[in-house]
Amino acid sequence: MDTLSFKTISANKATVEKQWVVVDVEGKVLGRISSEIAKIIRGKHKPSFTPNVDCGDNVIVINADKVRLTGKKWNDRVYVSHTGYPGGQREITPLQLKAKSSTFLVERAVRGMLPKGRLGRALFNNLHVYTGNEHPHEAQQPKEIKI
Repeated sequence: MDTLSFKTISANKATVEKQWVVVDVEGKVLGRISSEIAKIIRGKHKPSFTPNVDCGDNVIVINADKVRLTGKKWNDRVYVSHTGYPGGQREITPLQLKAKSSTFLVERAVRGMLPKGRLGRALFNNLHVYTGNEHPHEAQQPKEIKI
């Protein structure tokens, strides 16, 4: 038996093949679509997945303004953040966040599903969210996927 054929191959920055994909989130539920986007960004759908390497794809999200939340989450869910100063706790609902920019809603949901730390911050740069149906990444020839 040849033991050299059983070596585990770990991906690194030089061997990773990154692609560009487009995801249309019109009418989709925010949490369910965000978890699938996070898997694609992380690279868990590839057989060469390595936990400590950015081996995922670049994801372009279009129609972020038409994403859906179930139930009464538009007003009842509260995102809490803190400025770091005494009395600096801030609360915002998804409806208020969408009023600022509807891309923030999708970005926040996906960012929470990525790893925390240096790798997660690098992976978040692979997410590109746009409100309308157009995006400026035609030169990368992204392929559209259905989720």
